[in-house]
Amino acid sequence: MLNLFLTKDLSFPPIENATEDGVVAIGGDLSIERLLLAYRCGIFPWFSEGEPILWWSPDPRFLLFPDKIKISNSMKKIMKKEIFQITFDSAFEEVIKMCRKVRINREGTWITKDMIKSYSALHEIGFAHSAETWHKGKLVGGLYGVSLGSCFFGESMFSTMDNSSKFALIKLSLKLKEKKFSMIDCQVYTRHLATMGAENISREKFLELLRAGLKSETIQGSWKNL
Repeated sequence: MLNLFLTKDLSFPPIENATEDGVVAIGGDLSIERLLLAYRCGIFPWFSEGEPILWWSPDPRFLLFPDKIKISNSMKKIMKKEIFQITFDSAFEEVIKMCRKVRINREGTWITKDMIKSYSALHEIGFAHSAETWHKGKLVGGLYGVSLGSCFFGESMFSTMDNSSKFALIKLSLKLKEKKFSMIDCQVYTRHLATMGAENISREKFLELLRAGLKSETIQGSWKNL
């Protein structure tokens, strides 16, 4: 049976007790303390507007290892032409709001106003970060997520111009490889990310990698000069 959190109870039930789909718990809140604990435990929130918060740890887990990212020949040409420019942590709130807007227009979103508020708070204290793709001075793509130890937990990405979100992910991956990050958590399978090198691994193996990654020092604070 799933645990319904008490308001001040920050603990999570054992991940091994998750449902077949990967739901670990229901309820609670999106406080900074709970979110950071969740990521350290290999858990993330994912729910729809107006529903109780659902906390997930799916099996298998979908990961992208920075040193294994695949860059297609077409993307190599785009990068060589310098069509796009990349920045980090220069427009976090714009990125998360665009992720919400683009998804609402397409298939709906779990990025509620409370989610924006909570992840913006994480950004302000240096745990949540964004990568922004610019074209002629306009924000056309990007992604955001949470960083702990040598692990980056990707949350969402958006694109209003072909290849712009892919560009952001590639640039972030190369930068994280340089900084010796061990993994980018993509949570659940998507064909798009699979073509870029992301792969399914067992939850057990993911948790091993997570525990090892959390031993590294967190690069907390602004990533503008990452």
